[in-house]
Amino acid sequence: MSVLREIPVAPSALRPSEYTAALIHALHLDRERIRGVHALEMGSGSGVVLAALAHLGAASLCGIDVEHDAVAAGTLLLRDLGHGSRSQIHRGNMWQPVAGRRFDLIAANLPHFAMEDHEVPGRHASWSAGGPDGRRLLDPFLSGLRDHLADGGRAVLTHNGFVDLDASRDALVSHGLTLRIVKSVMVSIDKEKLALMTPSVLRAEEGKSIHRYGPYAFADMHVVEIAA
Repeated sequence: MSVLREIPVAPSALRPSEYTAALIHALHLDRERIRGVHALEMGSGSGVVLAALAHLGAASLCGIDVEHDAVAAGTLLLRDLGHGSRSQIHRGNMWQPVAGRRFDLIAANLPHFAMEDHEVPGRHASWSAGGPDGRRLLDPFLSGLRDHLADGGRAVLTHNGFVDLDASRDALVSHGLTLRIVKSVMVSIDKEKLALMTPSVLRAEEGKSIHRYGPYAFADMHVVEIAA
């Protein structure tokens, strides 16, 4: 009789979010284009998106994260799932660890909530905070994307509705890249996090991409695909 082996769970600070779930769902919907690809995840966190890509048939897996425990947790998860021989996770800042390399598929769920750095209980300082307009990490990711996509390659990433989607489209045009929305969902924003949001963004987006119902708040979030 087979015995189910318990695989270690990443620290709670790295727990997958609704954004992670939406990204994985979008990848599942497009599984035929994932088999055999060389994949990179920017901001790999727990490693669960890389694990999903492995499950969907990616030929090789590469992750980048700034947190030591993310590198450790992701490496352990992929090893324990039997994907250790085709995976590597680097600690580093944005594109630096993969300079000169190109990938068929690049996935990303970057911190891009419109807020300054704040101490959030149970989370890393790098979690969620994307600067006052949410673009602190998003813009350098987009500007370096073309140099790391293989011919015919694409990127799939989460993009908050309140972080100017048209600005992202415009930024990509100069690199010969286009952006399309794959799917849109609403994500819950707890009141503590909403209180940290840049006030000007909250004022501009409330009733548009941010929806409140009594004490509950939700935001529009898109999963987008970027390609040549």
